[in-house]
Amino acid sequence: MVSAAEQLAANLNFGALAKADELKKRIWFTVGALLVYRLGTYIPLPGIDPTAWAQIFNTQSGGILGMFNMFSGGGIHRMAIFALNIMPYISASIIIQLMTTVSPQLEALKKEGESGRKVMNQYTRYLTVVLATFQSYGIAVGLQGTGSVVSEPGVFFLLSTTITLTGGTMFLMWLGEQITARGIGNGISLIILSGIVAELPAAIAGTLELGRQGALSTGLILLIIVMAVAVIAFIVFMERAQRRLLIQYPKRQVGNRMFEGQSSHLPLKLNTSGVIPPIFASSLLLLPTTVANFNAGSGPEWLTTVTTLLGHGRPLFLVLYIALIVFFAFFYTAVVFNPTETADNLKKHGGFVPGIRPGERTAEYIDYVLSRITVIGALYLAIVCLVPEILISYAAVPFYFGGTSLLIVVSVTMDTVAQVQGYLLAHQYEGLIKRSKLRGRNR
Repeated sequence: MVSAAEQLAANLNFGALAKADELKKRIWFTVGALLVYRLGTYIPLPGIDPTAWAQIFNTQSGGILGMFNMFSGGGIHRMAIFALNIMPYISASIIIQLMTTVSPQLEALKKEGESGRKVMNQYTRYLTVVLATFQSYGIAVGLQGTGSVVSEPGVFFLLSTTITLTGGTMFLMWLGEQITARGIGNGISLIILSGIVAELPAAIAGTLELGRQGALSTGLILLIIVMAVAVIAFIVFMERAQRRLLIQYPKRQVGNRMFEGQSSHLPLKLNTSGVIPPIFASSLLLLPTTVANFNAGSGPEWLTTVTTLLGHGRPLFLVLYIALIVFFAFFYTAVVFNPTETADNLKKHGGFVPGIRPGERTAEYIDYVLSRITVIGALYLAIVCLVPEILISYAAVPFYFGGTSLLIVVSVTMDTVAQVQGYLLAHQYEGLIKRSKLRGRNR
């Protein structure tokens, strides 16, 4: 933890940042693109009554709508043109990744390198259109079914809402790709991050207002602050944690020269699955609550019972939440990391783990190590998400202080800072080369 902070302070050279013109252009482009996104979250859908929708949303903010509203930067609360945000694209990406494990054609494309990735990205875009259209139509039908939100219900409203929301998602997908190519950091992740961070001041103000009214004690607010700082520090430590497998390369002869054997490391992250397990677990558990709230008073009795048992902070909810996080941590790790493929690549390049036979034995060993560190990663995710979940349920703390939001904010920030450091180091390296060339000419 200390070494990481020291390294961050050492690498952040603000003097070099002032001289890096290319990096400044990328940063300004990123800021401008994110401002465009934030502007879109304040443009409401045509044909709806924002006040009537706000009243309905407030009664269901504790369900899945509240979580998705957090990801959309308040877009669902305002029912803006960017209400769907970038979530259909993320769902499509996950589905395509899952399909590579069962489809030989997609698996072959994945191994083709850059050309294969371009084709898979195109498939992801097509699937995004399908998912966004389906979800947009569902939102349009739901809004029209409320009876008070839509001013002129009918086919035209359904069509216009579906096209608007789908178009908003596709625009954000394009904007995210532009940020990745011409800006700094991962565009899709930064769009989600900006939505969460933009709503944080309102969440903090709401929490302080609850304290002023006496709904939250001063001690509890201080506990929330201390907990948030501790959770962020814990996330930084665990996200940087790696299990490094020693890889040895044998001696090789090139022409008449003999090169000594080299050694390197295969880094295995403790949390390979990222933030996917908490998002999936929360979505599944909050879905019954949302459905029951939409059908208040008219739904079946068993749905009301399930909703009561799955309320925030209830024992069944907490147990299922932990179980789903652990399950998705192992499941998604198995999808994104293939030990057999890694072992084959090591064998092709002459690398081997000392004491382990190359090929199948190496794949088994990597899978053995990965399974055990995934246990630690899954427990880490469960702890980070469980403690804030208890506060959300018993102290009415907003979703923005939850483990999922803190995971996204910290992880994306770390990745973006690392990319800025990479640009600064490259700029300094280019400057050294130019100065050395000038000195050579002067001599």
